Amino acid sequence: MAAPKPRSSRSRSLRDASESSKMECTGTWDALQWTKFEPRSRYVSRANLDFLLYDEQVMTEGHGVVLVNSDDAGTLMVTNFRLIFLSDRTRNIIALGTIPLATIEKFNKIAVKVQSNNRQSEKTPPQRLLQVIGKDMRIMVFGFRSRTKQRRVIFDALLRSTKPASLWDLYAFVSGPSRVNNSNPKVRLLDEYFRLLGKGFHHASIGMIENGSFALSNDLWRISCVNSNYKVCQSYPFALIVPKSISDDEVLQASSFRGRCRVPVVSWCHPGIYLSLCTGAVLARSSQPLVGLMMNMRSNTDEKLVAGFCSKLSDGSRRKLYIADARPRKNALANGAMGGGSESSSNYFQSEQIVFFGIDNIHAMRDSFARLREYLDTHGKASSDGMSSFLRHGGSTWGGGNLSSMSTSVSALGDSGWLLHVHSVLAGAAWIAARLDMEKASVLVHCSDGWDRTSQLVSLANLLLDPYYRTFKGFQALVEKDWLAFGHPFSDRMGTPSASGTGTELARQSSIGSYPSSPARQSPGTFASQSPTSHAQTSNNYSPIFLQWVDCISQLLRMYPFAFEFSSAFLVDFLDCVLSCRFGNFLCNSEKERQQCNVFEACGCLWEYMADLRASEGAAHVHYNLYYDPLKYNGPILPPAAALAPTLWPQFILRWACPEEAQAAGETEAKCRQMALKYSEMQKAKELAERKAKEVETAMESLSAELRNEKQLSSSALKTTKRTSKENVAIKRAIQSLGCKFHFSDNGDCVFDIGSNLMGADQTIMCRSTKKDLDGTLHDDKKDVSVSATDTSYDDGDDGANNAFVRVCEALCPFTRNECCRWPNAGCAQLNSQFVGVRANFDAFDQLSIDDSYFKSE
Repeated sequence: MAAPKPRSSRSRSLRDASESSKMECTGTWDALQWTKFEPRSRYVSRANLDFLLYDEQVMTEGHGVVLVNSDDAGTLMVTNFRLIFLSDRTRNIIALGTIPLATIEKFNKIAVKVQSNNRQSEKTPPQRLLQVIGKDMRIMVFGFRSRTKQRRVIFDALLRSTKPASLWDLYAFVSGPSRVNNSNPKVRLLDEYFRLLGKGFHHASIGMIENGSFALSNDLWRISCVNSNYKVCQSYPFALIVPKSISDDEVLQASSFRGRCRVPVVSWCHPGIYLSLCTGAVLARSSQPLVGLMMNMRSNTDEKLVAGFCSKLSDGSRRKLYIADARPRKNALANGAMGGGSESSSNYFQSEQIVFFGIDNIHAMRDSFARLREYLDTHGKASSDGMSSFLRHGGSTWGGGNLSSMSTSVSALGDSGWLLHVHSVLAGAAWIAARLDMEKASVLVHCSDGWDRTSQLVSLANLLLDPYYRTFKGFQALVEKDWLAFGHPFSDRMGTPSASGTGTELARQSSIGSYPSSPARQSPGTFASQSPTSHAQTSNNYSPIFLQWVDCISQLLRMYPFAFEFSSAFLVDFLDCVLSCRFGNFLCNSEKERQQCNVFEACGCLWEYMADLRASEGAAHVHYNLYYDPLKYNGPILPPAAALAPTLWPQFILRWACPEEAQAAGETEAKCRQMALKYSEMQKAKELAERKAKEVETAMESLSAELRNEKQLSSSALKTTKRTSKENVAIKRAIQSLGCKFHFSDNGDCVFDIGSNLMGADQTIMCRSTKKDLDGTLHDDKKDVSVSATDTSYDDGDDGANNAFVRVCEALCPFTRNECCRWPNAGCAQLNSQFVGVRANFDAFDQLSIDDSYFKSE
């Protein structure tokens, strides 16, 4: 193991003081001597508190506070949601010293007086410390300057904030739904029921719940509304899946034979009920039967209901049924003395056997969790007394040749029992999943009340059996079905107020809450003066049952990294949100209480919040598992017993005590995520380049088509030009055949010279084309042109003019006036006018098709 990093000079001086005190046999704990310093500001400007959440308000703050764990000085603030430690050096939040109020399990005031040979030591005031113990595996200690009342102010603020008078004083109700509105969880539960019954094409709605039309069924199972008003069982959901052969009256009768009326119901059946893959086996859950130790009570209705889970196999044989009791056998017998107990295989004849898993109760789990937390604080890299574990136990180090401390560390971890409990839950869930998948047998699971160990086993077995629950959407459905809907008492287990008041009775647990609980800290003379004040926020019903279940999922995720859509980072953030009570999803003890408090409308939704986080970055978000392959594990996963050896979950359990090691556990995944991000960026760049290349190719095809069109137009124009030139030559030849000579001048005038042999005198015919612009200016144009021939030799009056016209017309036109004119749109000029000549319509003339056959060849 690497050698410890050198600490600051102040820490070295503290160790020197500690060594001197040890030599004098005055103590073994490091003497904390705070150097005098002045904070940068006397107060934190409210205008700069941009790190506060929506509706988060600062209640009080203390200055010149030292976080002993990291030896940082700063400002400690208490808000209506968090305890925030703000560094004086960087003005940033120190994550280790910042914890939601609901995540605080307990906190204590400690006064420490350091002994020394100095005569003035009696005048030295004791160190004033505040210890904060969290439900997320961390223990923090804050040091306050002497002769100030800041510790008292912070302590009183924590007393008021962590013990609210009612449920509605929690931050989740103060902040409201904000941007993460919550939909009705009943609708989501029905949608999951529809999926399990093969009715996924149905979609639940509020109207369906109100009118009771959700009672669908298939060949084997049906959705019952017998508990729609929570009259059968107050801790069960409003809708239950029961065998189709069992009526609602029979369900009601059977409920009286089970603890807290938690009747056996279906938790999971194969969702493809009409497919050939369906086995017909179900996973059911309940509480313990009320058989009693001496009376050995029975219930025919309960036995009939349990027998309903044993549908016949395809070959007509009887299906096996296993009854799995999560408790140790001795605990079941002890409960039998109080009226509870377990089933007898002689009464439930269809059952194969009664199996006891030997999982301890909530009190054993709470004590194990506390010992694990103490182990981490004692043997972590840096702990709540500000000393590295390398320097514990007489200053020996791992590299110093003394391995006694390492042996103590290994022994302490084993003594905590946490990994053993995790292994028991994993092994039980794997056994249940194997019975359903391999033997096609049905399994009924229960413990005492059926809402702690039963929820752990059933939900883990669901996760192993159904790949849908290993996705984001399926994980939400699983938690809402087997934990929230089936009444896991989150308020009692997490120590938050219940719907009826402030929750259960608070108890002081000095054995866990006292600061020097570790043997390494209980050497005589450590504290010359100590006056601990303990505040236990949680009751005797507090237990990290849900946290332990998430830890089990992290073990499965480690064993099967390709089977889960979500990552370990998602589980950490999810668990932090649950413990913080920032959202209302996990408040109260049952679905009924959450409905009475209108939680889903008054509070924000954790699921929507986490979905928004993922949507912000898409598939690159840390919540997505890079290795997820839905095709590789598209069915049940059944881990062998040898693979179920759990380890400490580094991302959650080690993140405060061993932050570098916890981060190292995710470095490989982080690098892979960076590579995947770069690959995604390159893939996007490739797609963009391909799209641009396609656009260029399309543009080139368009230009080629236009070029072909232009060539066709050019060819057509060339042909037209040749034809026009040919026609012009023909027209010229035709006019010349009439004896006229013409030429075009530079100004656009066309001059015709008519020989004297035709009209008796030379005549000049000038044609000019004009057009008028929009501004009235006249310009030459070939359209609407008049060609006039002026004859100056006739003075004979009208007859002379007519004769001249006739002579000109006969001279110019080879046809007489009485014959059909070959020029249909041409006409002779009016007689008796001062001009005698030919008026031509040049528009028609241009459009006239002249056949070369009219003219002789040259």
